[in-house]
Amino acid sequence: MSNRNYQYLDHDLNPAMVAEHTLLLLLDTKYFSFAVSNGKKLLLLSEGLDLTELSGRGSDDDLLFRKYGRTVIAVPDLNFTLMPFEVFSPDKVADFVRFLDVKPGEKVFSQHLDSDNQVLFKTIGALIEVITEHFDVHDIVFGATGFIKAVAENSPLNHHLYVQIKDSQVELLNYNNGKLRFYNHFEFFNEDELAYFTTVVANELQIPVEELVLYLSGEVNAGDNNFSRLQKFFPKVEINTISPLKLPTQFASHSILTLTALALCGSSAVH
Repeated sequence: MSNRNYQYLDHDLNPAMVAEHTLLLLLDTKYFSFAVSNGKKLLLLSEGLDLTELSGRGSDDDLLFRKYGRTVIAVPDLNFTLMPFEVFSPDKVADFVRFLDVKPGEKVFSQHLDSDNQVLFKTIGALIEVITEHFDVHDIVFGATGFIKAVAENSPLNHHLYVQIKDSQVELLNYNNGKLRFYNHFEFFNEDELAYFTTVVANELQIPVEELVLYLSGEVNAGDNNFSRLQKFFPKVEINTISPLKLPTQFASHSILTLTALALCGSSAVH
């Protein structure tokens, strides 16, 4: 096999059988992580790789560039809009795209997000070019799709607010009667700004603070600065325990949720 570093490599992963497995890639603007799953089991995990490792030809024994049975690639958005299916029409995509303020060098995708909503999003065109050196453009999905699907499949209640933290970005997600009610992401630079955005969203959703439960995932742990600051404002703050894949005991499911949740995703259409 290649000399790439893996945080986890299961003995059940047979390179000759990758056509039976799923490759999951999660990208941001500088780095990417990838995993391989078989059904509900994690077989491989490699995190924090430089995007340059996606460029050029991989070695014949590199597990990243094998021909997997299914591939899902989540990319960061520069802007997005959600719209119910009763509003969305493929014939009017060009009109809807105007909401995204697309600039030269940006690429637009349109995708079914769930059973009720379409998502249109733009991303960095150069990033798509790097991806498509080795992968099919139709395997690309909206970056939050896995997170949204994972929460949706775990019976979210109206007073639950899901908080996903990655670097200086926080994603906030809420459901009402089993339907997606709110999703957005914000840039924050300290724990006070994190608490501010969470408070603004909770107030907008009109969830009484005494009923609200925050479920945190991503780059957060019980007792760290972000967790502790949120506890100052909200009495019920918990670590999100959703785990789309069966993980080895050394991994905390919340820390790699957005990657493992890609196992729940399909593909997007390109417009």
